[in-house]
Amino acid sequence: MSRSDAKSGLVVAANRLPVAWNDGTGEWETSPGGLVSALSPILQEAAGAWVGWTGDPDHAPEPFEHDGIRQCPVPISAGEIENHYLGFCNTTIWPLYHNAIRTPEYHRHWWRPYDAVNRRFAEAIADSLRWGGTVWVHDYQLQLVPGYLRDRRSDAAIGFFLHIPFPPSELFGHLPWRRNVLRHLLTADVVAFQTESDAENFCECAVRYVGARRVEGGVESDGRFVRLQVAPISIDTGMFERLARTPDVQDHADSLRRRLGPDRTVILAVDRLDYTKGIGHRLKALTTFFERRPDTAQDCAILQIAVPTREKIPDYAEMRDEVERLVGQLNGRFGKPGYTPFTYMYRSLPREELVACYRAADVMLVTPLCDGMNLVAKEYVATRYDDTGVLVLSEFAGAAVELREALQVNPYDSDWLAYTIDEAVNLSAVERRTRMAALRSRVWEDDVFDWAKQCLAAIERAAPKAAR
Repeated sequence: MSRSDAKSGLVVAANRLPVAWNDGTGEWETSPGGLVSALSPILQEAAGAWVGWTGDPDHAPEPFEHDGIRQCPVPISAGEIENHYLGFCNTTIWPLYHNAIRTPEYHRHWWRPYDAVNRRFAEAIADSLRWGGTVWVHDYQLQLVPGYLRDRRSDAAIGFFLHIPFPPSELFGHLPWRRNVLRHLLTADVVAFQTESDAENFCECAVRYVGARRVEGGVESDGRFVRLQVAPISIDTGMFERLARTPDVQDHADSLRRRLGPDRTVILAVDRLDYTKGIGHRLKALTTFFERRPDTAQDCAILQIAVPTREKIPDYAEMRDEVERLVGQLNGRFGKPGYTPFTYMYRSLPREELVACYRAADVMLVTPLCDGMNLVAKEYVATRYDDTGVLVLSEFAGAAVELREALQVNPYDSDWLAYTIDEAVNLSAVERRTRMAALRSRVWEDDVFDWAKQCLAAIERAAPKAAR
């Protein structure tokens, strides 16, 4: 039996496979990203499998091996991309779970494809899994998978990790299919979250809407114990620091500073162009900063990198237009010959170029309105090997729980944010070093590899003994 036909003792399931097809080379290539980096060595050692979508409609080749991992593609049709992914996942669940920053939409014709895709993922996992094996399911696109998988494989140890926030019961209760989602999630052995508040919100929903009972370490539902784990995801800290120290990255950072103004304070923000990231609120606060502290502000250069995302959803296209309009107004109002205060880039950056931006920045603004974690904050800290730089961080990012030495703000409060930007620019060298050293120590405590091992160990411990 070839590896591509074998069953695995460890299966990871996520919306996307960890590989992408390169039309230029005619080969599969490993995708960048912290989750892929963390899980690849574990799956390679365990001869494991990854179940996911290729990213192209109706494209699902037979299982194949790439880089020591069995890849198990799941087909998703063009109609399902429209209704399951762009519809239910990103226009219902995404805004609802991010505290309804935008009003979620609820449509039965979106729910049915979501249910169908989750069933299909569960079938693919069941077909790929060895008896008594372990399955780790990831994120909001696959919330029904644990239940459908449990129906097929009572022997499996099942864990689920939610990368985005879980909303309070008053908001989650708006979801017409709230009981369906909860009952499916509660068939897992472990349901894990980024923060304590996310786990508490889920626990309250389980008690309130499906009659679960609080017990130590989790909940009891339908006679079975479900462990609720708090496991904040991290980054490959060592990789980011090593990259930051390379001569090419240092040269790129120096070149960027020269272009922005060698004597200016560089203020950086890096976000996906998503309404949860608070880019518009941040630009308004920067306007206030320029209005109230013109002597300080004119010595600053602001670089905003906006990474394209979900461009087929009208809300996102409208937001892009709004951000570009605000940037234009700010430059028109505060710029002068030879000085453009705001540099705006709408594109993805290669990792080396991104790290160079981190190294060039004196101040990093990470001010989402709601965020499960926000790894940009941790990446910036990891690159500051000389303990320089200041991190301004939203209270509403999951990272704020760990990164307490950042200058924390309420991004809805433009006055507070403007004041904190001014504070960050003028912070003494001693306090910068003290704060950054503490932040770096925290980021080094648990990297993404520790996170993955801890989560998998929790699933193994919580699995029913009969299934072992």
